[in-house]
Amino acid sequence: MTEERANDFVLDLISQHVLEFGQFTLKSGRQSPFFFNLGAIDLGDGLRRLGAAYAEKLRVLEYSFDVVFGPAYKGIPIAVSTSIAMAEAGQRVGVAYNRKESKQHGEGGLLVGAPLAERRVVIVDDVITAGTAVAESASLIQEAGGVLVGILVALDRQEFVEDRSLTAVESVSEELSVPVESIASLSDVVRCVQNDPECRDTYRELANYQRSHCQVAE
Repeated sequence: MTEERANDFVLDLISQHVLEFGQFTLKSGRQSPFFFNLGAIDLGDGLRRLGAAYAEKLRVLEYSFDVVFGPAYKGIPIAVSTSIAMAEAGQRVGVAYNRKESKQHGEGGLLVGAPLAERRVVIVDDVITAGTAVAESASLIQEAGGVLVGILVALDRQEFVEDRSLTAVESVSEELSVPVESIASLSDVVRCVQNDPECRDTYRELANYQRSHCQVAE
């Protein structure tokens, strides 16, 4: 995906209040000048554009896969909207997701949707912080006989894990031995804000945070 397309994606997320700026306390206790919540997309047209962005990125990545898997809960609408966008482009893929708790009646189990046995699977999710949800999904896919071929998230926060040798995305990629890609990164967000003369203070806060906690491309 080109820099221009990444910019368009970031601006769309800002317009839908998915990406907000200010002072936010993260689960880790760290203070962050931005907050990312893909669950803020609550209209059909927004989900349509989201699915189209994921589908476009997957076409660029040229992964060979049969199923898109969405970790519960925010990954579920991502997987559904992505598969619809891919169907509209003539590519048929299955959709699967997990429940938070195993169902004891009806069809039972933790997994819903397309069968995963002997299928190539791509996980789609919103963002990777600790990577817990993605790791759990990878285990479920493996236990079901599927083969994980890649992971795609909306935003790479580019934040280092504790020892600062790897970012969270790099750490998950190394742990699961699959590529982990994103539609946009914090660097794209910083660039978009930098170009807006009304956001000088926001740009300064983001740039400071990036220098302190994130991997910055040379």
